[in-house]
Amino acid sequence: MNRRLSDLFASRLMLIATIFSSLIVFFIAFILFQKASLILSTNSLSELLSSSWNPWNKQFGFYPFIIGTFWVTGIAMVLAIPICLLCAIYLAEYSSKSIRSLLKPLVDLLAGIPSVVFGVWGILVIVPLTRDYLAPLFGATTTGYSVLAGGLVLAIMVFPVIVSISEEVFRSVSDDIQEASFALGATRWQTVKHVVIRKTLPGVVAAVILGFSRAFGETMAVLMVVGNVPKVPTSVFDPGYPLPALIANSYGEMMSIPLYDSALLLAALILLIVVFSFNVAARLILMKIEKGTT
Repeated sequence: MNRRLSDLFASRLMLIATIFSSLIVFFIAFILFQKASLILSTNSLSELLSSSWNPWNKQFGFYPFIIGTFWVTGIAMVLAIPICLLCAIYLAEYSSKSIRSLLKPLVDLLAGIPSVVFGVWGILVIVPLTRDYLAPLFGATTTGYSVLAGGLVLAIMVFPVIVSISEEVFRSVSDDIQEASFALGATRWQTVKHVVIRKTLPGVVAAVILGFSRAFGETMAVLMVVGNVPKVPTSVFDPGYPLPALIANSYGEMMSIPLYDSALLLAALILLIVVFSFNVAARLILMKIEKGTT
């Protein structure tokens, strides 16, 4: 009897802990919405989506920051996706077990490096590379602190996320299916291209979405290399000002100004909603993959 009661108590306790953990994100969203209600009640949607950012005149247009976020994230994904997928294909289909056991931990190690280290590395390497080599190559001038520099740093930061998930998805394809392709005379690359990738495409899309979510909310590394100028970039060599950088740069100093504080918390709410939406989409796609493989 005592064992049964202890098991019941333990199961209920774990259930409560699980439910609490699952609801934390909604608690965060509720608090952010409550704090952002001031700016939502005093400024119209058109004003909040304008290009005018002058807090001292009560102008809180988020358009430059939203566009700057998508610029940096888009550049990162364009650069990262091809390299990550080729790396994942090699690890899943071409490498031997010894090579995979050596390379996979090195790829995963990138996920554990603090973002500030990536930022410092970006200042020392990516910014001079952009200023002295990439910009002159296209006839442009820049300080190096640009959305391109931010995109390059972010591309490296999302590398382990996309590679790890994509590699696992590729390895989930049944050996029987691949053997049937080989029996029909297909080469390994033809099998990968027409069988493996086609069958695992939803899982690859989910990996890319998760990588996008990781890049979209990144703060410190981007803040250090992107330039932080509240204007809409017109080229990859222009500086930008993503939403995470705006929050990190301004929030501590502006907590005493209610409207400014509310505007920054609205920016945080926008980030949370976008990242949450993409993560839910990726999870639904992965659930579909799991059902298809069982």
